[in-house]
Amino acid sequence: MRRRLPAIGAALAGMILAVGTATAAAEEGSTVEPAQQPAFDFNTGHTVATGLTIPWGLTFLPDGSGIVAERNSGDVLRVGADAATVVLGNLDVVGGEGQWDERGLLGLAVSPDFATDGWIYAYLSTPEDNRVVRFTLDRFEPEPVLTGIPVALNHNGGRLSFGPDGMLYITTGDANDTANSQDLDSLGGKILRVEPDGSVPEDNPFEGSPVYSYGHRNVQGLSWGPDGEMYATEFGQNTWDELNHIEAGSNYGWPVVEGAGGGAEYVDPLVTWRTSEASPSGAEVVGDTMYIGALRGQRLWTVPVSGGEAGDPVAVLESTLGRIRTVELGPDGWLWVTTSNGSEQDRVVRYRPIGG
Repeated sequence: MRRRLPAIGAALAGMILAVGTATAAAEEGSTVEPAQQPAFDFNTGHTVATGLTIPWGLTFLPDGSGIVAERNSGDVLRVGADAATVVLGNLDVVGGEGQWDERGLLGLAVSPDFATDGWIYAYLSTPEDNRVVRFTLDRFEPEPVLTGIPVALNHNGGRLSFGPDGMLYITTGDANDTANSQDLDSLGGKILRVEPDGSVPEDNPFEGSPVYSYGHRNVQGLSWGPDGEMYATEFGQNTWDELNHIEAGSNYGWPVVEGAGGGAEYVDPLVTWRTSEASPSGAEVVGDTMYIGALRGQRLWTVPVSGGEAGDPVAVLESTLGRIRTVELGPDGWLWVTTSNGSEQDRVVRYRPIGG
């Protein structure tokens, strides 16, 4: 059980545009430093693509080009640092018909064996469910991988990522039914773990089930540190957004608790933010720092992480890009982000590594 410690304000010379307030939690004796120098130059961004509407998923092909999922249209786009944006194909989705409709084409992930199998994975919404499918760029005929994830106008999760173990991890939301999160028979309000073909790994924490962790409200950020520790960002309801250290079989408390202090049976978050400062979506660990896109908070949070612990968060890019949806480290070593402002106001921007 981690106890909450007050955040310590910090300034990062030259790179920090704003310092926000947050509450960080760490175990006693943590050696994680409370402030760090960003590894990227956030003073100047290089725009990769413009004129997009809610680019949600972002991943990279072996040739270094990015592919982006446009949530409302279902278009899959190829974007490159020095190339025009090209529509590669379209996946049939529902959603995006109103301001609060969060359904559509969400996360993307490229198969670790793409060179031989050519698979790209997508998380998308249908009239019946959210599901994970896979397709190839030459056919765009989606093959179901995992179906039956609860769907609603809101709280659909949607992030896909292959872990260091080669398994596919899937983040889901409670689909506006809080009972889903504590129900181990529901795929809602969970982080799921499956083989690339959708089958359940034998070493999952619940026999025969894709559920890896539960008690989540709406997870949209997922990443691993170089030490293999797994972290996820989670939308709170009215008070606390969260950064969590994810461990197999653990219960993160929703809807019994929002934030910390729910009792020994629940895992406390490493960091909490007021919802006005965050609404954390995509996240990426680079070295010993996690970079977390904030939607309502309209900034990028940098959080030191190591060994399942976290230091104090510091904000960059405050009100520079608007709502930040997705954060990914590109094969070029730059940090790529997508915005989520809507109505063809969105873009993909990358930031160069300092010293590289």
